[in-house]
Amino acid sequence: MDTTDTSETAGIAHRTGAAPAAARPPGHCHGHAHGPAHPVSAHLRKVIAAILVPFAAAVAMGLLALWPNGTPAHPHPGVGFDQQTRSAQVLRVNDARCSNGPISTATSGVCQHAVVQLASGKDAGHTFTEIVQPGQPRRYTAGQRVVVAYAPGAPANLRYSVIDVERTVPMAALAAVFALTVVAVGRLRGVTALVALVISFAVLTLFMLPAILQGENPLLVAVVGASAIMLVALYLCHGVGARTSVAVLGTLCSLLLIGLLGSVFTDWALLTGDTSDETGLVHTLYPGIEIRGLLLAGVIIGSLGVLDDVTVTQVAAVWELKEADPAASWRRLYGAGMRIGRDHIASVVNTLVMAYAGASLPLLLLFTIARSGVVTVANSEVVAEEIVRTLVGSIGLVASVPLTTVLAALVVCADRPQRTHRRGRRRRV
Repeated sequence: MDTTDTSETAGIAHRTGAAPAAARPPGHCHGHAHGPAHPVSAHLRKVIAAILVPFAAAVAMGLLALWPNGTPAHPHPGVGFDQQTRSAQVLRVNDARCSNGPISTATSGVCQHAVVQLASGKDAGHTFTEIVQPGQPRRYTAGQRVVVAYAPGAPANLRYSVIDVERTVPMAALAAVFALTVVAVGRLRGVTALVALVISFAVLTLFMLPAILQGENPLLVAVVGASAIMLVALYLCHGVGARTSVAVLGTLCSLLLIGLLGSVFTDWALLTGDTSDETGLVHTLYPGIEIRGLLLAGVIIGSLGVLDDVTVTQVAAVWELKEADPAASWRRLYGAGMRIGRDHIASVVNTLVMAYAGASLPLLLLFTIARSGVVTVANSEVVAEEIVRTLVGSIGLVASVPLTTVLAALVVCADRPQRTHRRGRRRRV
């Protein structure tokens, strides 16, 4: 064991009147009470309010100024999610001869003919046959609910085709299990976390996405929307207080750093953001959208959730260290908090990189089997975009640890007068 940590722990125990760990009987729980944080001084409340109230007012004005009037109209090409759909059910499934050969027991020689009946729309009750080729991964079963695409301009025998299966029940069941687990473990905090999640989703779908579609600057919309989500989520989940306010300040500064770095390196690397069929279709339907800004907005939104976790944890660690050693200076609290933060950095950065890698796994597989070298692959825009996204977000996360830790150390030391602790020690003596 590190002797420095041992002596430091012993010093804290001596000052707080707690027994050293080695002297406690086996099975003895940690005696420090993790109750609510002490209220901050009136002067410190004014300082924090002077910073956060104008920021919250600016976010509110940004929401009002950028709030969209619904999703703007656009031509409907009938491609992807833009096509009309109907619900349907598979009545029966038969194996039939494929056009390229007779029926055989081998999968390669058998086509599946699924008779599908429409359950919604003006043609409800109408049936059609969906032919599944041997190479297609999805197979249908009798009674299965499916989603059907409707093309009104196509010939009568080609207007309907199965494009997906119905997943409402399993998805709803999974959401219910998630909500029950969060509430059962988190109790009241779990309830507030779910409420914050609903509000965050509402800001994303009712404000951010329609505002971007209306042609507003995606980076500005992302900053305003992410700030609103951050304020609601942190204060709703962790309460209104100095601890939460410091976490808000740390998260805000880190988001601004991520936005600045993302803008610089996106321009420097000449990234356009138009690297997928989805972005191409969006740009075709809404030519006024700035695709590069959409890339930056995605970086900010993707980093927000992990940033909240880092900043809240660091602030809580500094507050608890101050509770254990009331006489500790801000420099000592900063050093102890950074020792905790370094472990947090290692796990969080790995988590972020693995999350991006998991989302891009099919793309990584394609480049693995390609003949191009690593440098050539990394230089391609589709991979360079993910590299910039990952590294910019990771830099912001790493920078949030020392930034939030020093803010928490300064605030908690300015907040705790030592006179109260001296009186307490006289009473104990």
